[in-house]
Amino acid sequence: MHRNIGTVDRTIRGVLGIWLLVTGIAALRDEQPTKAATLGTAGVGLVVNWYTGFCGGNALFGIDTSAGESRE
Repeated sequence: MHRNIGTVDRTIRGVLGIWLLVTGIAALRDEQPTKAATLGTAGVGLVVNWYTGFCGGNALFGIDTSAGESRE
């Protein structure tokens, strides 16, 4: 997979993903399983994007926010 997420975009996805996971856990504790599943799924997706540096949606639409950054 070709990295297509830049540093700022990646940081935002990581923070938002963790926040969604924590909110999903809180919803699960409040016995709201549908909300917990939705938030958990979105959170996991963003954390995976953060970890891999790749976003399938960006690839589908030809978006590359890592332009000009060095590849690791």
